[in-house]
Amino acid sequence: MENGGRRKVVLATVQFACSDSESENVDTAERLIRAAHQKGANIVLIQELFEGYYFCQAQREDFFRRARPYKGNPTILRMQTLAKELGVVIPVSFFEEANNAHYNSVAMIDADGTDLGLYRKSHIPDGPGYQEKYYFNYGDTGFKVFSTKFAKIGVAICWDQWFPEAARSMVLQGAEILMYPTAIGSEPQDAGLDSREHWKRVMQGHAGANLVPLVASNRIGTETIQTEHGDSVIKFYGNSFIAGPTGEMAVLANDKDEDVLVAEFDLDKIKSQRHGWGVFRDRRPDLYKVLLTLDGQKSSS
Repeated sequence: MENGGRRKVVLATVQFACSDSESENVDTAERLIRAAHQKGANIVLIQELFEGYYFCQAQREDFFRRARPYKGNPTILRMQTLAKELGVVIPVSFFEEANNAHYNSVAMIDADGTDLGLYRKSHIPDGPGYQEKYYFNYGDTGFKVFSTKFAKIGVAICWDQWFPEAARSMVLQGAEILMYPTAIGSEPQDAGLDSREHWKRVMQGHAGANLVPLVASNRIGTETIQTEHGDSVIKFYGNSFIAGPTGEMAVLANDKDEDVLVAEFDLDKIKSQRHGWGVFRDRRPDLYKVLLTLDGQKSSS
């Protein structure tokens, strides 16, 4: 919002435990978005694939029935109505069916309820408990920046957050805020592996390297999915957070409680800092061709 010649924006992230009931989860998301609005939020991030359990723990044909087409999706339509009522921006994560293709997608809903378009997850993980390559095609939208009422937003999804190229690409396109809806927790194959601090530090690095605020939303709770090898269990660790433009932790949730976090930023002040710091002025894209290779040597062309 405009305030004394400055563009100040209040960002929010929410986290909650999902049931496997779509109606219950969408009701919970709406309740928490309303709570964020009561705290002054202009932009509210919901966690990845919040309509149900994180089904990618198993490779099951029946789970493809959870996918829906982008146009006419009832959850997106409901969030459009809510966004217009409250005057808030809402990125909406969903399992997309597009003819014979499937994507892990986000629709960006502006504060007047307008659907600004779609981002499809670019990087698709494949490992124990996180078998997304079975369900999702690689995203074909490229990295997107959406011009909303309050700010230009770059949104990417979960595994995308481990790639600095994605964050930089969005900020190069003008993103003033980075947002990452997420589903991450314990590793079924290694009970001793806890990635939460690594997960936070990597994204804080994206904020600091690009001098933009960053918002991450992750679920909590324990979810059990039946697989052909028995039950698979993930305990999601929450830790949803908002980082500032130097990578500082502005607000942080814990690993077990439902929460709504908000933080205010002056986007014009941050813009001046970003320009003055020189990291975009001093870039050398002529030296970065190695990024177009897989092995650091051979051209991909």
